[in-house]
Amino acid sequence: MREPLHASTRINLEKVEVLLVDDSVPSLNLLSQVLLGFGIGKLTRADSAKMAQALLRERTFDLVISATNMAGVDGYELVKWLRRGALEANRYLAVILVSGHTPPSQVFKGRDAGANFTIAKPITPKIVLERILWAAKEDRQFIECETYLGPDRRFKNDGPPAGAKGRRREDPPQALRPPGAQSLESADSEKVKP
Repeated sequence: MREPLHASTRINLEKVEVLLVDDSVPSLNLLSQVLLGFGIGKLTRADSAKMAQALLRERTFDLVISATNMAGVDGYELVKWLRRGALEANRYLAVILVSGHTPPSQVFKGRDAGANFTIAKPITPKIVLERILWAAKEDRQFIECETYLGPDRRFKNDGPPAGAKGRRREDPPQALRPPGAQSLESADSEKVKP
């Protein structure tokens, strides 16, 4: 997320229309309570992907939050259908998948289906809200081709912020950082030179 979420941040979600999809009643109830706690005023619940498809054919939404593992049509198939077969207005809405099983292969499956994000269970209200806000502020363009319709799957990696040492093997070396960005090590070594 670009900006951290602070306790003092005020967000009005009263007019956001959310479709919540899960075939597990306890999970549906839990997510509903979390979303209602955020002040979402227009929450529609669907207890199956088939019911969600019927709703997505009839009206528009701002956000879909769906479980991945459901009987019949699962969340991944729902997202693929949404990106290709729903009302034109719903094809480009934000989709967040919620899953109890999130190895990289399942996260990639959600991404490749066209979902914006996957959240691992057990959920926390903070993570749900951060992902909703991130999806709302997201500036990734939608890609449409024969095999894919959804947000651009490429995230730009400029490495860690200026002044921070990279922690991951795949962080680009200093030479690939944007002009003017330098690590603390190089800044300290310049101070020591006679």
